[in-house]
Amino acid sequence: MSIFANKTLMITGGTGSFGNAVLNRFLDTDIKEIRVFSRDEKKQDDMRHEFQAKLPEASNKIKFFIGDVRDIASVRNAMHGVDYIFHAAALKQVPSCEFFPMEAVKTNVIGTDNVLTAAIDAGVKTVICLSTDKAAYPVNAMGTSKAMMEKVIVAKSRTVSPEQTKICCTRYGNVMCSRGSVIPLWIDQIKAGNPITITEPTMTRFIMSLEEAVDLVLFAFENGVSGDILVQKAPACTIETLAKAVTGLFNPGHEIKVIGIRHGEKMYETLLTNEECANAIDLGNFYRVPSDKRDLNYDKYFKEGNVERNVLTEFNSNNTDLLTVEQVQEKLLSLAYVRDELAAWRNK
Repeated sequence: MSIFANKTLMITGGTGSFGNAVLNRFLDTDIKEIRVFSRDEKKQDDMRHEFQAKLPEASNKIKFFIGDVRDIASVRNAMHGVDYIFHAAALKQVPSCEFFPMEAVKTNVIGTDNVLTAAIDAGVKTVICLSTDKAAYPVNAMGTSKAMMEKVIVAKSRTVSPEQTKICCTRYGNVMCSRGSVIPLWIDQIKAGNPITITEPTMTRFIMSLEEAVDLVLFAFENGVSGDILVQKAPACTIETLAKAVTGLFNPGHEIKVIGIRHGEKMYETLLTNEECANAIDLGNFYRVPSDKRDLNYDKYFKEGNVERNVLTEFNSNNTDLLTVEQVQEKLLSLAYVRDELAAWRNK
């Protein structure tokens, strides 16, 4: 019996890459129901047909709800009878958020507050929210909106007993082959016979698989304390290394074209800030950042402060394990998407 036995799980933004990974992992188990909440009826219909074909015996456990996290009424309408929530709905593309920052605020900040408010009111037991490394030392609109989202999550956790609703946040880097990510773009460029385009060769990025993203959320679900931010100790690589790994698998020597940094991009990503490291707890493959439980009574802190501090320093994509081309290729070949694309490419 799993931790989700006879339970109802709701995934906001559930038609995205993360939602699909969760369905693949849990649909054919003893879970009672998985509720997919999103605003795109076409993606919901595609998902419905895909899982009816893939898992016909279990596909009736999926329930689809059209709605938008920006609209709290539609969120409330989908919340009845829900035990747990994975909150994945977000605007994630850095350039589009840079041009339309208020849209990022509406979805990532206000939308998260709506989900948490409705969840608390409905008596949902656990909510795990998905954030990004771009929320740490944010320099772009997407990261700033996600940083505010994290503040909303931590603040909201203070307003409700954890026995009623536990609220945690996970923060992770780039997910390989997720929707809108660079690896599928490069594979399409190789297929078309065009150079693959990279922004800046020395730029570093964390890399992880969708399965690892699901593992992090489950770790937070089982081990997190309300108000926590959970981080996985992910490896990283340079963009040049990633590009060479992809071209090496599909077409060694394929042209790589440098096009320059896009709007709002960082040279490296941070998963834990130096300030968060002061209180971070090392859990082996993960870090746990507990929330500050102090109240607004500042007076008692004027004379006495906390002099203890961890020796841990900022955890970023430059000081984590940097993978070689061969190591990245090994991770790529663990992904069904890459294996399928590679087989199709070789058989063309």
